[in-house]
Amino acid sequence: MKILHILDHSIPLHSGYTFRTRAILEQQAALGWDTVQITSGKQGASSAALETIDGLRFHRTPPPAGAAGRLPMVNQWRIIEDLAQRLDAAVTAERPDLLHAHSPALNGLAALRVGRRRGLPVVYECRAFWEDAAADHGTSREGGLRYRLTRALETHVLRRADAVTCICEGLRKDIQGRGIAPEKLTVIPNAVDAERFGVDVPKDLALADELGLDDAPVLGFIGSFYAYEGLDLAVEAMAHLSKASTNSPVPHLLLVGGGPQEAGLRSLAVALGVSERVHFTGRVPHDEVHRYYSLVDVLVYPRRSMRLTELVTPLKPLEAMAQGKLVLASDVGGHRELIRDGSNGRLFGAGDAGALADAVSALLRDRKGWAVQRDAARRFVEEERTWPRSVARYRDVYAPLLGTPVSDAAALSDGEPVR
Repeated sequence: MKILHILDHSIPLHSGYTFRTRAILEQQAALGWDTVQITSGKQGASSAALETIDGLRFHRTPPPAGAAGRLPMVNQWRIIEDLAQRLDAAVTAERPDLLHAHSPALNGLAALRVGRRRGLPVVYECRAFWEDAAADHGTSREGGLRYRLTRALETHVLRRADAVTCICEGLRKDIQGRGIAPEKLTVIPNAVDAERFGVDVPKDLALADELGLDDAPVLGFIGSFYAYEGLDLAVEAMAHLSKASTNSPVPHLLLVGGGPQEAGLRSLAVALGVSERVHFTGRVPHDEVHRYYSLVDVLVYPRRSMRLTELVTPLKPLEAMAQGKLVLASDVGGHRELIRDGSNGRLFGAGDAGALADAVSALLRDRKGWAVQRDAARRFVEEERTWPRSVARYRDVYAPLLGTPVSDAAALSDGEPVR
């Protein structure tokens, strides 16, 4: 069986999107399935039309050139047109058995156009509703024309694809609400490679000294600084903790990463008088991230409540849980799919800095319960959220489209005429 994955962007770029993609491709290879990939013009300029990175082959689509690449809406149309043309050539060269398009809907539209003409089944994977992300980033307004158009395109692709997958129950319920038959839809949840994450890794004392961390507990967030992550609430909680402190040391807050909210967060820390306890590292190399995880006692995920966070489960808490870390998160829907309050993590009221500070204080007072919670977090990942478990679910998605058990589908790629 040969699968052609159609992607928005991929490695060597770093994002939650590319990390999930890479894990899927690696695990599909481990299952003996043959994959090849193509990225849209959103990948940006590449040095070659065909690149091999860590053993994975990517056909690249150049970004739209000239005015078409700069004009709103027009550039999205060019993304679809250019990707469809490049995808058609890739189908001729690669002879895949099916097309697997991943969010956004632009990729799904290109895949449907080529798939229908070539007689290839199309799987569409919804990882998030991009109109909601755009509304949060300020590039569109919820309920506005662009928002409604993006939503309509997503629904169009969901209805026309031969099979649909999504990453969590929140998305599944919303997709079914658009009239998509339940039997057409499969959840392939986010997961982690538990073997890549160590438990009880010793603190990197040299890094702690470099960052100015003392023996006080360390709260941490490692990721991108977007508004929906609610990191301003974490900074505000530090002010609450500073005022409430008596004999106990005020914890540190370690913010690792960067993004649109970074400057505002730095200013907020200064304005609230907690800049000495809030540490910004900037973006760090991916192979150095484990050093920063080693310093953190409690990973904090204070996401605000909105459609995006209520529907979509994040990947970062799973990475923390795989390391046996304490996890403290807001009670939005995406977090509730992962965290069982009081068992493998703790939840607090979304949007409430005081509730976050109270939850931190309660955790710090209950150190005897840390080991039990850490063990439960690691066990949850091992039993329910590993990539082998998640990716194996694609077998039941692909097999009906190919008309043969997936384990026998490799024969389809041997000498079959190009469609």
